[in-house]
Amino acid sequence: MADKTKVYICHLSKIKGMVLFMNRAGEKVKKIREDAKLSQKQFAKKLGVAEKFINEIECGRKVVTESLIHRIKKLYGKDINDINMSADEEEEVRETNYQFKSQAKKKETNEVWTDALSSILKSVPVYDYSFKKVIDKRSLPVIANKIEGFNQDKVFFIKIENNDMTGFRIMKDDVAFGHMTSEIENNAICLIEYNDLRVLRQIKRLDNNKLLLISNNGNLMTQTVQTNEIKIIGRINKVEFCI
Repeated sequence: MADKTKVYICHLSKIKGMVLFMNRAGEKVKKIREDAKLSQKQFAKKLGVAEKFINEIECGRKVVTESLIHRIKKLYGKDINDINMSADEEEEVRETNYQFKSQAKKKETNEVWTDALSSILKSVPVYDYSFKKVIDKRSLPVIANKIEGFNQDKVFFIKIENNDMTGFRIMKDDVAFGHMTSEIENNAICLIEYNDLRVLRQIKRLDNNKLLLISNNGNLMTQTVQTNEIKIIGRINKVEFCI
């Protein structure tokens, strides 16, 4: 019980520090953008990411990825890794840790309490396309029993296996985050099963029975299929670029 409680306290400390870092990193990204006299849309385009992603970073709702840090440093000579918490922020983290330690001592024997708190972070596997091989794992925060707004048991990461989708800025060895679904969503990029193979494709609905599968490895490729010829494994929501 005590070991579980220590792990939980460590997770809480990491989450608190992560939130502070996200806020500080967002402020620094915003300053770099404003110093460059760029709108969020222009800034996002130069970095090869979505405008919404830049907005969420600046608002402290998304973590700045290592690849984005590298691109910002390369383009603007600014290293946002050089972020230190103020004395007040460090004291806030210490005070939070002290409070949780005090609570943990009082509740060490409460198995239900410990199990509930242990769900703050969840380890999400990084799979190959077959979902049979676990390549890596990522820890993500669980909020209201969901991860990134999706059922925590339905989310996954996959390592991109080829360059079929380079035209969509998805390249081999990038890591994509998605959620499992069997629904066909128009214009979504999905992991699908077709002719006994699993591939990434953008899907466009032509009518109730026909779909257009789109790939782009430098040349746009399209293929018309019947709805019942493919199986949707999951939808891709975002991609971490590999530098």
